[in-house]
Amino acid sequence: MFIVIAYLAANVLSNISVAYFGPISTPINAFLLIAFDLVSRDALHERWHHKNLKLKMILLIGTGAILSYLVNRGAGQIAIASFVAFLLTGLADTLVYHFLRDEPKLIKVNGSNLVSAAVDSIAFPTLAFGSFIPWVILGQFLAKALGGYIWSLVLFHGNNNGKKGEATA
Repeated sequence: MFIVIAYLAANVLSNISVAYFGPISTPINAFLLIAFDLVSRDALHERWHHKNLKLKMILLIGTGAILSYLVNRGAGQIAIASFVAFLLTGLADTLVYHFLRDEPKLIKVNGSNLVSAAVDSIAFPTLAFGSFIPWVILGQFLAKALGGYIWSLVLFHGNNNGKKGEATA
């Protein structure tokens, strides 16, 4: 349950800071908060496998968007962009994660996160700000890729004795 709450908190904080500070906040959010969301979603993917995974993921992403909107109604466009981007990202992540299912956990997590980071880095700022902003997209992608790698080490560290791919958080 902790990882669900942490995921939602990171999502809401990211959306609200983007609504308040604009595009300049996106690389920092991407490194700290969105990278955490991508990796924690992989951890939840492992935990929820065969237990209404699709429904739970959609509810998780939708809850983050709704909470962002409720906490700051000015973040409505950001919340909608976040919801759409995370749905697209979740689909990409799930497909790649499934394709890499027999690989070691860090390969599986980071491989799916690279694709997810690319999809999210294009979709979110384009939808949130209404235009294609290359420096924001590149900054977000690099931050998510590096941040995702660091978060994968934190969330999946020391779990070699558990189920393959299971997170410690």
